[in-house]
Amino acid sequence: TVSEFMSLALGHAKYGYYMRKDVFGAEGDFTTSPEISQLFGELIGIWCVANWESMGRPRKVRVVELGPGRGTLMLDLLRACSKFDDFVDALIHGGGVQMVETSPALRRKQKLTLNCEDIKTQSKGHYKLDKSAS
Repeated sequence: TVSEFMSLALGHAKYGYYMRKDVFGAEGDFTTSPEISQLFGELIGIWCVANWESMGRPRKVRVVELGPGRGTLMLDLLRACSKFDDFVDALIHGGGVQMVETSPALRRKQKLTLNCEDIKTQSKGHYKLDKSAS
């Protein structure tokens, strides 16, 4: 199927596109918005807070990013959200931040970028923001 082909083309342990090198930025194959300016991630962060407030400020909330690359978007998002103590508390009580990534090399970069801890009980590639990083 196309799904199986794309999984192999992008995520194969030896030959997958995201497994062989850092593909982002000037030295890579393409640049994404978060790598150009922190404004994009900060606006997404403010959008998350606004939506959380429109939901009635639930005590628990979780932010999940699929394909987070280096973790730049999440870093900028969390910087903006950190100004809202009640939202940060809801993140902490709700399981924090989870990033779903297939590349072991990118997972390592994300952990360094975000000061994350690996959640041993969850699927490979999921990370939760350490309380001290909020």
